[in-house]
Amino acid sequence: MWNVDQSYIDGRFVPTVGEEVVDIVSPATEEVIGRARLADREDARRAIAAAKQAQPGFGKTTKAERIALLERLQVSMLAHADEIRDATIQEYGGPVARSQWVANFAAQCFGDAARLLPTYAFERPAGLDGVSTLLMEPVGVSGLFAPWNATAGTMASKLSAAIAAGCASVIKPSELSPLQAEVFTRALHQADLPPGIVNVITGRGIDAGAELGTHPDVAKLSFTGSTPTGKLIARAAVDTMKRVSLALTGKSASLVLDDADLSSAIPLAIGTAFMNSGQACVAGTRLLVPRARMGEAIERVKAAVEALRVGDPADPATMIGPMVGRAQFDRIQHFIRRGIEQGATLIAGGEGRPQGLSRGWFVRPTVFADVRNDMDIAREEIFGPVLSIIAVDSEDEAVAIANDSPYGLQAYVFSTDSFRATRVAARLQAGTVLINRVAPDLLAPFGGVKQSGQGREFGIAGLEAFLEPKTVTRG
Repeated sequence: MWNVDQSYIDGRFVPTVGEEVVDIVSPATEEVIGRARLADREDARRAIAAAKQAQPGFGKTTKAERIALLERLQVSMLAHADEIRDATIQEYGGPVARSQWVANFAAQCFGDAARLLPTYAFERPAGLDGVSTLLMEPVGVSGLFAPWNATAGTMASKLSAAIAAGCASVIKPSELSPLQAEVFTRALHQADLPPGIVNVITGRGIDAGAELGTHPDVAKLSFTGSTPTGKLIARAAVDTMKRVSLALTGKSASLVLDDADLSSAIPLAIGTAFMNSGQACVAGTRLLVPRARMGEAIERVKAAVEALRVGDPADPATMIGPMVGRAQFDRIQHFIRRGIEQGATLIAGGEGRPQGLSRGWFVRPTVFADVRNDMDIAREEIFGPVLSIIAVDSEDEAVAIANDSPYGLQAYVFSTDSFRATRVAARLQAGTVLINRVAPDLLAPFGGVKQSGQGREFGIAGLEAFLEPKTVTRG
């Protein structure tokens, strides 16, 4: 049994003072595997005070000093990768392959940031006549919010950028991921960082999160999660004019162009739709297929989805693990019913648990055809293994339907003509478009347009999200 009752403040594990204690429940068995005491506003204030004290000195560190910190973090994360993987499997049922990827990604983030710094110019000429210099300075104490579905990876991607920029941080993981946060933080502690530059408090958004969002000593917020919560954070930040980066809800479209090779495109499209058991903001949950090729596409999709293994997330053969909890299970069941009620055709899956699984929050991988883009299943982020197939009659219609969404996080294009695919990608309203692939470029900017967020993470863009430009002009 796990007992998580400490926060990480000023380089030490200290008792969490918040009074709320919650059960850590395995989504695969519904059994209690531990308990966690959640941080409250007082814990948040202590963490902010530690970061504030550390900020002046840390902001003046050299590139070499920050690179050394990042490299120590990379080594420590690699040494603890198996523990991070296992915690991810236990706490939210991430399939083992995905959980291993997250653990490795956490280490990679620190290594990538260390490799970026040597050539980055924190001071460089500005303007046209040579009298101005641009100084890129740390924005200051930063609040980093990590979601439950990629806790270690998100904590690492945000923290690596903050450290590279010279910003002391307070990380607030989701209250649904205390175990993942605990294992990650122990790995972080092993890197022997200067006290106060990284602090970790696991608590609710309405409590510890709200304190971070409104405290005058926090200069920057970086949040990954739902659009409604992101809007609350942005509103709360206005009074103290915090800098805000938001990576929010997605309802990504996968466009299969009429020249696509379905034998390769459909497996990739299935991979985008059901990655991380469908619990991914970048999941390609709308599959746009030329009407003339719909019959073949449905046949291939149906066969591929029915072959997906659902079950024990620790089994390497499992492709779809459980949903994070009962609330998420119920939400997905609601959307499956809505799809049927609104006239979509169920071609795979459906309501209830898969056959042979009587316990755990397992969902049947579900696919609908004959979907209109105004149906709930095509408009809302379901955050589960539910795919909507939409017929299109032309490339123009495919682009129009893909863009007919309040969201614009990521999109996918499948075609045998790279020039044509690139032209279509340019027309899509999305922060990232992947062509004939599902793996992102982790040094390229990532973020959304419209209600999928603001600002960018990863690479140089992610570093500069934690920097404030200052212009010095000489007379």
